[in-house]
Amino acid sequence: MSQHARPQDLRMTRRIEGKPRVVVTRRLLPETQRRMAELFDVTLNADDRPLSRQALRDAVSKAHVLVPTVTDEIDADLIAAAGPMLGLIANFGAGIEHIDLAAARARKIIVTNTPGVFTEDTADLTMALIISVPRRLAEGESVIRERAWEGWSPSSLLGHRLGGKMLGIIGMGRIGQAVALRARAFGLALVYHNRHRLPAAVEAALGARYEPDLDLLVREADILSLHCPHTPETHHLIDARRIAMMKQNAYVVNTARGELIEEAALIAALEAGAIGGAGLDVFAHEPQVDPRLVSSPKVVLLPHMGSSTFEGRLASGDKVIANIRFWADGHRPPDQVIEGWA
Repeated sequence: MSQHARPQDLRMTRRIEGKPRVVVTRRLLPETQRRMAELFDVTLNADDRPLSRQALRDAVSKAHVLVPTVTDEIDADLIAAAGPMLGLIANFGAGIEHIDLAAARARKIIVTNTPGVFTEDTADLTMALIISVPRRLAEGESVIRERAWEGWSPSSLLGHRLGGKMLGIIGMGRIGQAVALRARAFGLALVYHNRHRLPAAVEAALGARYEPDLDLLVREADILSLHCPHTPETHHLIDARRIAMMKQNAYVVNTARGELIEEAALIAALEAGAIGGAGLDVFAHEPQVDPRLVSSPKVVLLPHMGSSTFEGRLASGDKVIANIRFWADGHRPPDQVIEGWA
């Protein structure tokens, strides 16, 4: 379960007679859409373009259930426009920063997500970036594709080995811990910063040391890997001040949320040679990517594909369907998110 419910949260459930009216904002896997069509009175997104603001308003005004994704801004104004039927926002994905939980609770609208299904996928991609950036794999592939390779040379495309380097993990939840398990096999020393320290037994199993001082972690790390949600407290967590603390040959990897990094400061440091490079799967203004990042040979760029596996997307769809069915039957959904509970 995502969170533990308070007793009064049970009053927010309801039983729907007949098929619940469900609106899905993006195109999902065919298997998921077929199952939804069997179970619900569902409106699907055929062309997979994000719904306009007006289309979202229309959806919340007539649906029992809205199934949004990270590309949808479900803020207080949108929730205020919801019709009396809307009782569930069944998010497709684990992150819920795009949903105003307080506004939903005030309207007695339950919010669910799909925790855990993308953990291994995102950790795999993170590890790929941790390897790719110091070893300059993107630059090497570019040399081949541009037909510019003149043969092996003892001094070309030199990078840095991983073994013996310090990996600083910021955010030690499910994904951070999965990254730690992978990184340990590559001989990286593991140090982490988190809101709450992990139990000693978990630290021992991961081989990770807790560092309560984030500034110190930033100074010491050879590679920083970000795995925390975007909140007002974490906005620009890695800002110009902290980027200036990093080692000249240090790297930053972000597969969490683009807003965690002050992009302008990162770009300035890359252009000045103040840090070694970056691996980015997320950006501050998606889908727009700053052209200075695109042109930098020190950056590996990916199009927000940390969770892009068939297995993960299918499992997420299954969780969405289960949450809707529990709610429509008058039960509390298994993945209910409770605003204000950590």
